[in-house]
Amino acid sequence: MVTENMAQLHISTDPAALDVALIHQFLSERSAWARGIPRATVERAIANSLCFGAYRDGRQVGFARVTTDRATFAYLADVFVVEAERGQGVSKMLMAAVLAHPDLQRLRRFMLATSDAHALYARYGFTPPARPATLMERYFPDIYAASSA
Repeated sequence: MVTENMAQLHISTDPAALDVALIHQFLSERSAWARGIPRATVERAIANSLCFGAYRDGRQVGFARVTTDRATFAYLADVFVVEAERGQGVSKMLMAAVLAHPDLQRLRRFMLATSDAHALYARYGFTPPARPATLMERYFPDIYAASSA
C-alpha cells in the first residue's frame, strides 16, 4: 500500500523499503519507550508486524508498527517521526495510512500506549479504555537495560 501526498512524502508497507538501521537507532537511542532495545529484537518485531514507513525524497522519516491478527485485534507501537520532519503532518499521514489499511478494518479492539501524544491519537478515535478494570498487563519498562547489562 502506498499513499502519495504532501510534497514527495509517501507511506509504504513494503518491508524491503524499511531502513532498519534508522528504526533501531531511533528506538534504542531517542525513544522514551524502547531505549537500549537490541537490534535483533527490533528486527524480530518488524518481521512479525505490519509496518508503515514514511519516506521523503527516498529517505525514511517516520515509522509505525501494528501487531495484529488482522481479524479482531491490533496494537499500534513504535510510532515516531525523526526530529527534522516533525510538525509537517507526517504523523497524521502515518495514522491515516494505518487506519485505512484493508487488513485493519472492522477490528473489535485497536490499542496503543502513549505518554505524550494523546491529542494526536484522539483525533483518530482512540480514547482511554472504556472499561479499564477489564484490562491487565505484564509490564517490564527496564527490560532492555537489564538485557544489555
